[in-house]
Amino acid sequence: MFGRREILAASVAVLGSALTATEPTEAYPKNVNTNSRPSKLKITDLRVATIVKPGPSPCPIIRIDEVRDGASPTYALFLKSRILGEDPLQLDKIFRRIKQFGGHARQGGGVSAIEMALWDIAGKVYNAPVYAMIGGGKFRDKVRIYADTEESKDPKIYAQRMKERKEGMGITWLKMDLGIEMVADTPGTVTNPTDINQWAMNQLPHPLLGMEVTDKGIAMLEQYVAAVRDAVGMEIPLSMDHLGHLGVKSIIRLGKAYEKYNLSWMEDVIPWTYTDLLKQISDQSPTPILTGEDIYLKEPFQVLCERHAVSKIHPDLATS
Repeated sequence: MFGRREILAASVAVLGSALTATEPTEAYPKNVNTNSRPSKLKITDLRVATIVKPGPSPCPIIRIDEVRDGASPTYALFLKSRILGEDPLQLDKIFRRIKQFGGHARQGGGVSAIEMALWDIAGKVYNAPVYAMIGGGKFRDKVRIYADTEESKDPKIYAQRMKERKEGMGITWLKMDLGIEMVADTPGTVTNPTDINQWAMNQLPHPLLGMEVTDKGIAMLEQYVAAVRDAVGMEIPLSMDHLGHLGVKSIIRLGKAYEKYNLSWMEDVIPWTYTDLLKQISDQSPTPILTGEDIYLKEPFQVLCERHAVSKIHPDLATS
């Protein structure tokens, strides 16, 4: 009779002879391209291609990832030396290395584009969507989008363009740019310093420009919103951006004037860094206030939300 030890020893001997009688285990599996084996991946290059899309802002692209509209590809390219030779699947390690070189607005485009490209690579390697890899579930099969619309100083033409977005393109959320430049040619609509130059207009924060819209200007701006609502109806959400470099009081007055048109939000009414002023506007404007596309990293969003400084936040994946 055989004891348990003898049976176990015999089984091991048979298994060992079977393995040695065939090809080594590292030969399996056969005919498999292992160039994309996760443990062997290395970043060997970083290249940028500029894609001219519909609209005014061409986008530099890394793989499928945008370096933010209107941003310089340099924001990504100068990080090349920081990531060459790294394993692209070590996303957190690489992000921690390069995030110090990002910044708000377009300066965040390089870091964000590289991070998105790394997630793209990881998804292809593991054959999994990003939402699964970051631990979240799938909430929807489609992502709703909104469409900006080219302005016209003729309210009827502007409204028709918005209607074409809805009925021709099937867009279910509309956004219109409506700044004071649309009415500034009419005397008595805008109060502003006569000696303001282009540098000040582009670089100084809105509240420091001393620019305000008058009652006459607000009434003319209302005509545009009324025409759009007449064309597209009240049912479809409508948002607004690029109001102009106005002071806090003018923004509040516009928010009250637009209340009857049920706007979803007024966007980036003043720089997001003025938390107290944003809260003042949000507290007094019946039209919701939104900001966030120029914010880099999550911490500033936490401040805005904790202070209830805005009604809605608007992270831009190519910046945040």
